[in-house]
Amino acid sequence: MASSAQWRKLYDGLYKLYGDCTCPLKHASPFQLLVAVMLSAQCRDDRVNEVTKELFAVAPDPASMAELPVERIAEIIRTCGLYRNKSENLSACAKKLVDEFGGEVPHTMEELTTLPGIGRKSANVVLGDAFKIPGFPVDTHVNRLLNRIGLVDCDDPVKIEAEQNAKVPPELWSNFSHILIQHGRRVCDARKPACDRCTIRPICKRRGVKDK
Repeated sequence: MASSAQWRKLYDGLYKLYGDCTCPLKHASPFQLLVAVMLSAQCRDDRVNEVTKELFAVAPDPASMAELPVERIAEIIRTCGLYRNKSENLSACAKKLVDEFGGEVPHTMEELTTLPGIGRKSANVVLGDAFKIPGFPVDTHVNRLLNRIGLVDCDDPVKIEAEQNAKVPPELWSNFSHILIQHGRRVCDARKPACDRCTIRPICKRRGVKDK
């Protein structure tokens, strides 16, 4: 099990590269971030931003989204992938926000995860980026990097989140996830990591990486 010092060394190494990051999903409210996060499953951020530009023009808030026919939502978000399931979740989520939360996005993990289509990862994104409440989203990049580097030896996102939360100060959680994702996209690719130009290689165990 990695020590707090090892976790902090990784954070500091990545922070030197990427600094303070913000969520790349364009949004003007907690609800819009919630929607964008739901759409981002198995879809690139740039594609999500293109789709939400059209979607938010007709349904920028829970009330208007709840009134929009599911078929119309599906038509707008078709290029995001899994659009049928996502359109149903968006409609149901908006209706629940209107009916049970006064049209406002809740800001606790317990409440957020009662919303259709919202799990811990998505809830943590909303908490951290919309409400500035510490949260550590564990997506595929975060999972892969922390296992490859050797700070965790587990594929369970909930356990990885708990381990990080126990070793890293809360004020760093959201940004830590962001900079891990940036490194996963730019350097530590799933199939062909660029270890030769990776500045954190000295602290990386390179689990599952074949030597060149």
